[in-house]
Amino acid sequence: MKDRIFVIGGGLAGCEAAWRLAQSGFRVVLYEMRPQRMTPAHRTDKLAELVCSNTLGGTELTTGAGLLKAEMSLLGSLVVESAKESRVPAGGALGVDRNLFADYITKRIEKHPNIEVRREEIKMVPEDEVVILATGPLTSEELTQNIRELVGYDTLYFYDAISPIVEAESVDFNKGFWGSRYGKGGEDYFNCVLTEEEYRRFYEELLKAEKVQPKDFEKAVHFEGCLPIEEMAQRGYQTLLFGPMKPVGLTDPRTGKQPFAVVQLRRENREGTLLSLVGFQTKLTYPEQKRVFRLIPCLRNAVFVRLGSMHRNTFIQSNRVLTPFLNMRKRENIFFAGQITGVEGYVASSATGILAGINAGRLVEGKELVVPPEETMLGSLVRYITTKEGELQPMNPVFGLLPPLERRVKDKRRRKELLAERALSKMREWVESLGA
Repeated sequence: MKDRIFVIGGGLAGCEAAWRLAQSGFRVVLYEMRPQRMTPAHRTDKLAELVCSNTLGGTELTTGAGLLKAEMSLLGSLVVESAKESRVPAGGALGVDRNLFADYITKRIEKHPNIEVRREEIKMVPEDEVVILATGPLTSEELTQNIRELVGYDTLYFYDAISPIVEAESVDFNKGFWGSRYGKGGEDYFNCVLTEEEYRRFYEELLKAEKVQPKDFEKAVHFEGCLPIEEMAQRGYQTLLFGPMKPVGLTDPRTGKQPFAVVQLRRENREGTLLSLVGFQTKLTYPEQKRVFRLIPCLRNAVFVRLGSMHRNTFIQSNRVLTPFLNMRKRENIFFAGQITGVEGYVASSATGILAGINAGRLVEGKELVVPPEETMLGSLVRYITTKEGELQPMNPVFGLLPPLERRVKDKRRRKELLAERALSKMREWVESLGA
């Protein structure tokens, strides 16, 4: 094997894979097709551009994303490093200024002496090289077709939707209050209050609003953890009140009571000049988004700097194709990383990039391939997507994936604390065994 390794895709997973390899002394060629060819969701040519939410999940170790980020830190994660440098207030979540975040990673990657960034589109997988496919949920149609041929059956897909962003100065802050749910994180969210009548009107107009239709040859299959808001509304009048518009854990300081419904706005940048609608991913047409979302009292005069959109997310059935080391069962030199493997979310995608980088390097060196212990969040997540029986649907890092403790612990929070302690202990031992 040559000491040069190809990484295709400059998103979170690709950058993590390239960084891990480069830090280990390998020569890396990182391909990113933007700006030569843009995607339906990206807006810049920066590496690791965040196109959906600007948060990387919870920060507490008792959350799946929080534990996984802690494990990634032990593995030298560039994504976690960048997130800490570009952090913005987001309650119990790790929110980032998306521009600062992408700038930081782009500069680190482009300045690394072991990484060559090539801005060109790859349409065919170089099968005679050690390669990591980290093309993400927006893989080009040409490469998607090549992947279909490579894995031997149709790649599955679903639609993902992006939440709108508004200018903060266009928000009527008299129509709500600042505060985090259950008081966690201080005044990190603006909660726009809706009365029962305001909610009913919004709900009725949302149901009637025109949607962007999928192409004739594509069927929209949505991931349950990221349903468009209008899709949730179709399930019943109360659905949104138990979802993104739930008032639970919030008390309006002006009345001392829990509102009937709320829409939470979260800071998109460090300055707080941009705010995103939390949980309002949508596939409404642009005119309808403006019309319907301006029915929300605090957004009557909102200026939208980005409207929501719908795009195809592509992922393979890793349980039929990949080993737990993230390389193909039939072609050991081809690795996959990121959302295309069937993991869900920024953090899980990034983490698989690190593991793919570790194993691609070990393959080149003729070493045995490895996977973290099943007691770790990364180890359990990778085992799930590569061994699950039946059809694979995208999976988040959740505590339910971890093997149970040896002794029963009734208190749920304490049980998660102990699982997290065990996971981090096992990850430290594993990292030491790698000699890194």
